Amino acid sequence: MKNENILDISQFSLQYDSVEALRNVSFSVGKGEIVGVVGQSGCGKSSLVNSILRLLPNVAQTQGEILFNRQNLYDNTELAMRRLRGVDISVIFQDPLRALNPVLSIGKQMTDIQYRDNISRAEKQKNAVDMLRQVEIPEPELKLKQYPNQLSGGMLQRVAIAMALMLRPQLLIADEPTTALDATLEVQIIQIIKQLQHNYGCSVLLISHHLGLISEMCQKVAVMYAGEVVEFGHLPDVFVNPRHPYTRRMLECDPARIKHTMRRLPTIAGDIPDLSNLPTGCAFAPRCDSMLPQCTLKPPPMCDGERGHKVSCWLSEAKNERVTAS
Repeated sequence: MKNENILDISQFSLQYDSVEALRNVSFSVGKGEIVGVVGQSGCGKSSLVNSILRLLPNVAQTQGEILFNRQNLYDNTELAMRRLRGVDISVIFQDPLRALNPVLSIGKQMTDIQYRDNISRAEKQKNAVDMLRQVEIPEPELKLKQYPNQLSGGMLQRVAIAMALMLRPQLLIADEPTTALDATLEVQIIQIIKQLQHNYGCSVLLISHHLGLISEMCQKVAVMYAGEVVEFGHLPDVFVNPRHPYTRRMLECDPARIKHTMRRLPTIAGDIPDLSNLPTGCAFAPRCDSMLPQCTLKPPPMCDGERGHKVSCWLSEAKNERVTAS
């Protein structure tokens, strides 16, 4: 049976005046799935998160659809979105110190987010203690009395995870959840998120530029470049058999894949294009070592492959035409 999707993004574009932050983004997240979004800084990952939450400035112009449980979020009123945020769709932000209120205790913040539940304050505090235990915070009763500046970065991230899962969301968005942590804490946070996702059965959209984290956590992955999804599919298909030149070059730059000692780490030549002055054709064409003549003339189509492996590249289009002709 085909897995029902909880999130469907279809041909979604986001523009700020002349800046095309997102262009024709399309992919889905199935119920119970962990889907990763990977790409270098400036590729549009954070814009995608804000678009799903509909936390955009008034100057933003959007096209396309973002469906949550088959309901277009951009047909909702602001009141309906407020009822969704934190309840059905929850977020672990990149910097928990900035996400938490510095002048309120942890306990105050964890009880306040339960304002929709018609239960006593004592029950809300008990729920908060139980959640802190689930994210392996020692002495949770004591931590409820403390303020964010009194906790370490790892502890704050655990608090952020506990708060994000407090109301059992259907979709959890984890926006760079381990960026500020050292390697040991990163492994612990990964295991906590995986265990809680398994316990609650929620879907997870994991935003990261960390290829190891994506590989460890996700079943599917979307690769973004300059505001576009250039490749999407099951993680083994994308990471083992990348079909887009950017995906291939990005993976080659991963230090974990380097087999021999070298004086300089591999890089992708050139710069990310200016989103207010994009190339006429493929956005990656000026940096691509496999460029075809048509790559500079018009954007490539999204080509479908086996097992839902999709890629936006003229090379794949040409390959498909050769296969059809034969």
